[in-house]
Amino acid sequence: MIALARKTMVYEWRRFAPAVFAVGFSGVLLAVQAALVLGIFGSASIYVTASSADLWAGYPGTQSVNFGRDIGPDMEMYLRMDPDVVEVEPYLWVEGDWHGTTRTGGVPVFVSGIRTQEDAMMFSHLLPLSRRAQLREPNAVIVDRSDLDQLGTTVGGHAWINGHRVQVVAALTGLRALGGVNVLASQDTARRLQPSDSAGGTPYFVARLRNPSLAVAAQARLAAVPPGFGPLTVWTAETFAKRSRLYWIFDTGAGIAVLFMAAIVCLVGAVLTSQALMAVVASSAREYAMLNALGASLRALSKVVLEQACWIGGIGLLMGAAASALLLWVASRYDVPVSMTWTVAIGCAVLVMGLAVISGLFAVRGLQRAEPAMLLR
Repeated sequence: MIALARKTMVYEWRRFAPAVFAVGFSGVLLAVQAALVLGIFGSASIYVTASSADLWAGYPGTQSVNFGRDIGPDMEMYLRMDPDVVEVEPYLWVEGDWHGTTRTGGVPVFVSGIRTQEDAMMFSHLLPLSRRAQLREPNAVIVDRSDLDQLGTTVGGHAWINGHRVQVVAALTGLRALGGVNVLASQDTARRLQPSDSAGGTPYFVARLRNPSLAVAAQARLAAVPPGFGPLTVWTAETFAKRSRLYWIFDTGAGIAVLFMAAIVCLVGAVLTSQALMAVVASSAREYAMLNALGASLRALSKVVLEQACWIGGIGLLMGAAASALLLWVASRYDVPVSMTWTVAIGCAVLVMGLAVISGLFAVRGLQRAEPAMLLR
């Protein structure tokens, strides 16, 4: 009976093709939706993931990087006192209003004030040394290349942030922000761009450890801030990045809407796959009735249907994976914020196969109508 499942799919592949395409389409929907969620909300933690710092120190209760509040300058010395900390640097965050040279309204921007030395930690995974050196020029800034049209400027052009003139010296890929536009600048330039009513403090200090594997232990020590120091919380880089992403996914309306869309995608995929498989069983009802009349039990026929569902799921999964990879490649070429990890990819694959198997279980119910009596009609 097991060989029957494979041979039937080979010789009657046209009958099974719609089900295979339904599974593949469901896989594409799931993978693209997951990639968009990771890409869009992953940008909320780009400041952490694009940097090589092992620890982040900020104001207690900070839910996301863009909600930082100023902490005391003595916190830098507090971090340096830890025996595992080898380097500490401040990270400035300035919210500004951008006006380009073309007729564009004010654009909200997030200015990151970073060090320009070669061993700097902030955005070290994203910013080449040659580009970092360009930020040493007075009033120099770097933006994402996909934001140039929105900002109304070009590389080499100028604009105004909070009324101060800046010059765009370069444009990168992978710097897009959630809810605004990311702008990189030196710490000196960032301080000049701060509003006049700003306190001029530092919202974050980042630290590098002599051994990154000691991050959890160092964070536990530094979290116990002694009396005399101002309010402070220390996170590992991984924890702070995850904290920022989860805030935007679960604590904002945009995140809930995207999760709802993902649930709808799963539901649509399950309906499409189950209906396709049930149609296959219905179209083969007379053949199953003949096998039943020849002595094949419904249990044996059910195994045939379930194996066919697994084959349909596997073939559809391969087709969906190829189509998803192509679509995500095209999206990345056009700077669409998409991202994919092996964990999420495997999760999508398991979910697609689960949908195929569950749909096969629903299709098995159609065998109840495949009785020998129907051959007399």
